[in-house]
Amino acid sequence: MDKKKQHMGMKAKTRLSNGIIYTALTIISIIWLFPFFCLVCESFRCESTYQVEYIIPQKWGFDNYINLFTKTDFPIWFKNTFIIALFVSVLQTIIVLCMSYTLSRLRFKSRKPLMNLMLILGMFPGFLSLILLYKLLSSWGMTNANSIPGLILVYVASSGMGYYVSKGYFDTIPRSLDEAARVDGCTRAQVLTKVILPLAKPIVIYTILTAFMGPWGDFMLANYVAHATSAGMNVAVGLQNMIGTSSSMAANYTMFCAGGVIVAIPITILFMALQKYYVEGVTGGAVKG
Repeated sequence: MDKKKQHMGMKAKTRLSNGIIYTALTIISIIWLFPFFCLVCESFRCESTYQVEYIIPQKWGFDNYINLFTKTDFPIWFKNTFIIALFVSVLQTIIVLCMSYTLSRLRFKSRKPLMNLMLILGMFPGFLSLILLYKLLSSWGMTNANSIPGLILVYVASSGMGYYVSKGYFDTIPRSLDEAARVDGCTRAQVLTKVILPLAKPIVIYTILTAFMGPWGDFMLANYVAHATSAGMNVAVGLQNMIGTSSSMAANYTMFCAGGVIVAIPITILFMALQKYYVEGVTGGAVKG
């Protein structure tokens, strides 16, 4: 009887603790999603274009989305952002995976000094070099209207320094697989592409997602490089220019909210579709490094 009461008491404690945890998570989720809910509501509000004190629109419609695509350069900004993010995700993923495989599998004299150097350089914020980068890109004609190749170059240039998580994941894959493949006559490139990468699908997807997100939501560097010409702006810079003054804020606020919703859709779809691999990549890469 005592064991039965003890078991029931443990079950009650478990239910109570689970209830507290789920309640806390629900509250946190509501707080986290509330700003996005307000953003969506503002994007469908048609009775006015300026900020109001209420949340639920009095008149719903797609006017803000239609005006965003017909009366602004949003299609150009979105196209620029997508091109930059696409090229950066492909090039950066290739560089990061090759660097991670090299540091994980190969042993050479300057390996540890190189890793320490990249770790130290990564501690300095990127905006310290903004003036120098702008001067270089400007001298090469890669600013404002021609900012797309310049931004791609800057985003990809230091991507090899982001090897930490991928290298940690590669370290968890047995080296005996590499040795067996080498005995069978595979080159280092074939070992990476035919043996390691198929086993490292989560970290590959994680690398692609992180490489895509960086330029997709970047504002500081993009605004510095393309600040004068709408043809070279990305979405973040273009939307910010829409509400840069008090008069433009009053005229374009609801369109700005509509643009924010559209920008969030691709990232949301990617994360929902690839969430499993993203989590596996993060946790797997954090095991060993």
